[in-house]
Amino acid sequence: MVIKNVSLDIVCGVTSKIPETGRPEVAFAGKSNVGKSSLINGLMNRKALARTSAQPGKTQTINFYNINDFMYLVDLPGYGFAKVGIAEKQKWGKMIERYLNTSKDLKAVFLLIDIRHDPSANDKQMYEWILSNGYEPIIIATKSDKLKRSQLPKHVKMIKEGLGLRPGGVIIPFSAETKQGRDEIWALIDDLTTRGTTDGDN
Repeated sequence: MVIKNVSLDIVCGVTSKIPETGRPEVAFAGKSNVGKSSLINGLMNRKALARTSAQPGKTQTINFYNINDFMYLVDLPGYGFAKVGIAEKQKWGKMIERYLNTSKDLKAVFLLIDIRHDPSANDKQMYEWILSNGYEPIIIATKSDKLKRSQLPKHVKMIKEGLGLRPGGVIIPFSAETKQGRDEIWALIDDLTTRGTTDGDN
């Protein structure tokens, strides 16, 4: 997709009603500090529209980024940060679940996992949770530039086995630094968002 214009259109808090955007949406979930904001900025060709934070667990809203007035990239709150209180975690969990359950325009959920490490208990729980909400998560293995190219297959296998990835599940290694995986992710998003439409503008 050629990015002509992007903007942060909607910020949805804990008590907000989930918006009906009327446009295709793809959502991004991931543990705090897994590189979600860096990925979204990389996809949008922007340096700092999605705010990266040195303080994990900072994103407490669902943010809708409008791409070309055609679709939305949806940034879900990061999970699994220990210093955030249980009550706060439960609120975010309910907010994410409400979004997954009620969005009429959600086409896919991308789940970000740090390629350097085995999936955590929180990662596994999120994977199962997305499945239970009726979506087959597409796995983005972030920070791939931190490994040697020869190590990538071994670590992709580690994530696949750690999550218990279902047959046919997709894992895309991604680096915000080198942009590895960016074109592959956009190709998938293009396919998901234009499927069943006749709009040739994107």
